[in-house]
Formats: sequence, structure tokens, C-alpha cells
Amino acid sequence: MVTIKDVAQYLDEKIEKDSNFIVCTFYELRIKKDLSKEDTMQFLEYSKNRLRNNGYKVFYTGQKYEYQNTIKTVEDNQLMVAIKFEW
Repeated sequence: MVTIKDVAQYLDEKIEKDSNFIVCTFYELRIKKDLSKEDTMQFLEYSKNRLRNNGYKVFYTGQKYEYQNTIKTVEDNQLMVAIKFEW
């Protein structure tokens, strides 16, 4: 079962490393955290809500995004990418 506390701790660690660009990978969530497919989906939903509320744009596998003047696609092994929105 995924909790808001789990998500907050994970995202806080990611934000500490790079507050402008956050990547959540399949390996981190499904393998290292040993989340089921359903728990992974819930984890991503909680993460999306927290990140959007804190000024991030969120993208999922296969979606295109622009970062540092380059158009990129969220790769197959990346479940979510979040970019800090600049006002």
C-alpha cells in the first residue's frame, strides 16, 4: 500500500538532488520499492498531485516535453518526468 508519506519522502529526495527536473523510473518504483502495478499507479497519481501543486509540469511515458530548449520524449523506462514551471 502506498502512503502520502512514502511519496513525500521519495519526492523530497528527488527534489534535493535536482529541484528543476525529476525523473521517476520503472526500476526505482517497481524493482527497488517493490510496488505492484496498482501501487505504482497510485504512487504516480499522488506524485503528480503533489508536483503540480508545487509548480511542476508532469509528463508520462511516451509524452513529449521541452527542457533546456530541447524537445525530448519520456523514455520507456521512465514512468514520469516533472519539470519545474518557470513563471
